[in-house]
Amino acid sequence: MRRKVPSTTALICFEAAARHESFTKAAQDLSLTQGAVCRQIAALEGFLGVALFRRSHRGVRLTDAGLAYSRQVSAQLDAVERDTLSLMGQGGANSIELAVVPTFGTRWLLPRLKDFQRAMPQVLVNLTNRTRPFLFADTAFDAAVYFGDGDWPGARAQRLMGENPVPVCSPALLGHAGPLSAERIASLPLLQQTTRPHAWRQWFSACGLHVPRDMTGPRYELFSMLAQAARHDMGIALIPPFLIAQELARGELAIAHPQPLNSDNAYYLVMPERKVESAALKGFSQWLTSCAHAYSNKAPQP
Repeated sequence: MRRKVPSTTALICFEAAARHESFTKAAQDLSLTQGAVCRQIAALEGFLGVALFRRSHRGVRLTDAGLAYSRQVSAQLDAVERDTLSLMGQGGANSIELAVVPTFGTRWLLPRLKDFQRAMPQVLVNLTNRTRPFLFADTAFDAAVYFGDGDWPGARAQRLMGENPVPVCSPALLGHAGPLSAERIASLPLLQQTTRPHAWRQWFSACGLHVPRDMTGPRYELFSMLAQAARHDMGIALIPPFLIAQELARGELAIAHPQPLNSDNAYYLVMPERKVESAALKGFSQWLTSCAHAYSNKAPQP
């Protein structure tokens, strides 16, 4: 069945004219005559049965429908251009579109990704930040690295490693007293992680404490944000040490208490069932799992 889609030329002319709110400037952008742009937009309005511009002796202005449609068309043309440039740049190589939780991606995965590139140079791995689960059917992602319980409908999850965050703060907040007691930590400003809203409650509970204010305090979505807030004396945060190894080594952050928050949740590599037989994904899964397990086995304890 033929798709109900206008011509690409008409859409490109419309996007340029909407961007400039000028047929003349659109024509200059596209190296066309003004008449050609006018004809394309008139054909598009005829196809849609909707007026996209108001014409007057002063020029043209988008109608409300034209403004809404221009935003949608612009986004879709940007996506087509991005995909086209990506394919041209890959030169036919296999690629993996990987959604990854941000701090894990930048602090742990990226420094190791060069090893995978050496092992499988024919496979490109593209990373995009995603902090929460999603439906693979609604995206172009081939796989995802996320933190949770491994339950992802329609997908196969491979456990990578645990998290085990510990309380950390700036050396100035820690002072010269050394590790702080759980009772002392309870009296300090608590920095909260948006995607782990019960983390402090679970940590205090493991220490045998009930702290009424354990869920109060500023919330940050990323561990990198928590680390920056803790560095600047804004409070104390629960952060996995392997994500802030640089700050700990430089003395910008200090472990305030050695007790980790143990959890059944972990970092998982998740792949939709329809793609588990992909040779590129198989190779990446084997490499990432091996890399994560090797790291977990030799990682120092806080």
